Amino acid sequence: MRLHGETARLARKRLLVGSLLTLLGTLGYYGTYAYVIYQTVAGVLTIGMLTFLAGAIAGASSNIQLVFSTFSTIADQALFVGDLLDFFAVKPVVSSKPGAIAVPRPIRQGFEFRNVSFAYPNGREVLSGVSFKLSPGERIALVGENGQGKTTIVKLLTRLYDPSGGQILLDGVDLREYDQEDLWREIGVIFQDFMRYDLTATENIAMGRIEEKDNIFRIRSAAQKSLAEEVIRKLPHGYDQRLGTRFDGGTDLSGGEWQKLALARAYLREAQVLVLDEPTASLDAKSEHEVFQRFAELTRGRMAMLISHRFSTVRMADRIFVLQGGRIAEEGPHDQLMQNGGRYAEMFELQAASYR
Repeated sequence: MRLHGETARLARKRLLVGSLLTLLGTLGYYGTYAYVIYQTVAGVLTIGMLTFLAGAIAGASSNIQLVFSTFSTIADQALFVGDLLDFFAVKPVVSSKPGAIAVPRPIRQGFEFRNVSFAYPNGREVLSGVSFKLSPGERIALVGENGQGKTTIVKLLTRLYDPSGGQILLDGVDLREYDQEDLWREIGVIFQDFMRYDLTATENIAMGRIEEKDNIFRIRSAAQKSLAEEVIRKLPHGYDQRLGTRFDGGTDLSGGEWQKLALARAYLREAQVLVLDEPTASLDAKSEHEVFQRFAELTRGRMAMLISHRFSTVRMADRIFVLQGGRIAEEGPHDQLMQNGGRYAEMFELQAASYR
């Protein structure tokens, strides 16, 4: 609202000043013409002088309008430059504190959410009193309707947000005590809205760990793990093929093929924690099954968090958390939750019914 108000105020000011300048210029232009014609009729000026002065007035008017237009453009651009400088001056709300410590390698106790709550600046509460543990080598899944806080938990785990209340601990130490970038190095995340880079296939995968961009062996290994290898083999120039349509010679991919490249970036990180937030939303049923079979193999011995609306894919998790109203309504393995006949069993049966 503040930005909208400032934009409207500047537009009104520009309209007022522009109108006054236009009126002043018009009065001066036609007033000069009227004076020259009057002098000619009075016999002070000749017809030749009238013709000469008329051309001079027209030329001067054009030059003056050009000067005003140039100054107006400079003023407009100065506003944008001001916005850019203000943007560069913004400091991140979440950052590492001085003397931050390194993330333990290996992680021994895992993560613990202890009575964690989170609310946006507008006051809307997303999570309230959430508590759970993610132990080394454990795979958990988060399920629930949209807007229940599943992705928010991922962003709190990766410290893109800080909790409004409660604590998130890593090996018994508050997550805010760790170096933020060091934490990110140990977590591989694929969100629903993954990036599509207009770069080569190799560079797209290397974005997962940019220092490995020249290590073709690790890049190909990551591609094989994510099933992106079969996509890349079909490209005219293989791993050197430019992707996207922004540049000449680029080749676009389907949504599912882009998603396999995004998964390869996560595997390239070889992080201690792997988080997949709806990682197969663009994949067909066969590819989805293959990806999760591979995911099950690759996450053995690692901590993994999976978010999916497809209940057939979350059954592999050691524990499943059902989020409802910003809280954990149910918790346990698939078979136990089905026996309980609660919210999870209800959602599972509703989805299964559509396939019968």
